[in-house]
Amino acid sequence: MAVIGGAQAVNIMISILRMKVLAILLGPSGVGLLSIYHSLLGVVTTAAGLGMGSSGVRQIASAKGEEQELSRVRRVLLAAHLVQGALAMLAVWLLRAPISAWLFGDQSYATEVGLIGVAILLTLLGTAQTTLLQGMRRIGDLGRVTVLSALVGTIAGLAAVWAYGAPGLIWFVVIQPLAIIVIALRYTRRLPQPTAIRPSAAALWQVWKPMAKLGAAFMLGGLATAATLLLVRGLITRDLGLEAAGHFAAAWAISMTYISVLLGALASDYYPRLAGVINDRAATNRLINDQVQIGLAIGGPVLLLMLGLAPWITTLLYTVDFAPAAELLQWQTVGNVFKLACWALSFAFAAAARSKIFLLTQINFNVVFLIILLPGLNKFGLIVTGPAFLFAYAAHFALLNLLAIKFLKFKWMSLSIRLLTMHVSLSIVLLILAQFDQIATLIVAPLLSGITAIFGIRVVLIKIGPGGKILTRLSRLYSSAGWPIR
Repeated sequence: MAVIGGAQAVNIMISILRMKVLAILLGPSGVGLLSIYHSLLGVVTTAAGLGMGSSGVRQIASAKGEEQELSRVRRVLLAAHLVQGALAMLAVWLLRAPISAWLFGDQSYATEVGLIGVAILLTLLGTAQTTLLQGMRRIGDLGRVTVLSALVGTIAGLAAVWAYGAPGLIWFVVIQPLAIIVIALRYTRRLPQPTAIRPSAAALWQVWKPMAKLGAAFMLGGLATAATLLLVRGLITRDLGLEAAGHFAAAWAISMTYISVLLGALASDYYPRLAGVINDRAATNRLINDQVQIGLAIGGPVLLLMLGLAPWITTLLYTVDFAPAAELLQWQTVGNVFKLACWALSFAFAAAARSKIFLLTQINFNVVFLIILLPGLNKFGLIVTGPAFLFAYAAHFALLNLLAIKFLKFKWMSLSIRLLTMHVSLSIVLLILAQFDQIATLIVAPLLSGITAIFGIRVVLIKIGPGGKILTRLSRLYSSAGWPIR
């Protein structure tokens, strides 16, 4: 978690720089246009990938130590992403004109849509490489790929925008996955090469079939989210304009960046470990609770701080033209508290290969989100996307909790309940306060964040145990305050 978290922290800084420069160069409309490109890429990539990146991690982790099976999984992983990506690229290129007309109201972006098809193939080939690294638990190499590819993609993309303006945005979409492929190959080639005899087509089919079956749940769940985001961005663009789409994209990017970084850092090791103990109910229950506790302990204080500083963060990371995004960010931040708790539970169903339940939970969030948003968009405007996000994640958590108790016999530990109750209550208090007085929220939020951080650091110290000078000094501080680490 520390390795991936550090890599993702660098990635955040790169992302902040990238979006700041784009906001200055192109304004809200340019940010909105790039968000639509990324949404289209996400939808088609998710569908074409069949979720085999996620199911592949599970298969590789399960096959470690079994050379013949591992060899088959590796070959299937690469071949499947190559074939599926090529078919998706061809489909997007052939349908580029109608896709452009649907998203933008005319066919003026048909060429850019076609180039996104190329990015889809590159993204899937990059996924095959990073899946292999994660499944083999080469966490350090995965972190290096994350940082280096983000840096290369950002430099090249910004250079294209500087030279060509808005037309250069498409290079952000194409260069990033290309950088992942080139850099990841450097590390995957260091892995022990398969020594088993090349399997027959029938043997490969027997590996592909269960991977695709489990991956289909990931794919459909991810597709529901990606398609929902694309639909919402398309509706906002057509009804409220590209500038409103840019405000939505800014709030979404800020709220998702930190939470995705934290969850990505946790998932890199959590998912393979969970897949390995999923048949041991006690170990599974303990591991899920540990992840919820660590996620809330680390993420909760930052979310409280982000909620209070939202207007200043939005202006700092973008420009004053993005001020309307601040209120959206505050609503989404409260929703992200529920997301921290949801995340560990949803992975349990994936690790247990309960694909139908996993899919149900993913669809549930998107259905609730759209039910609230669609009728309110014309009546209340862009602001309705904030409450829709919050209430959708609250409903998502309630459903996940019920299903985990029923099918996995999951039990919440008292520490998990205390952490969740504390952060949900405090975030709601800050959200209400922000509706009346932003200055007061700015003063109160850092205080609450600091108090919860003290509690959260203690939780982390308990989980990781003693070791190292910094950990020892922190433990002594708590002991001197009469709150020893046990």
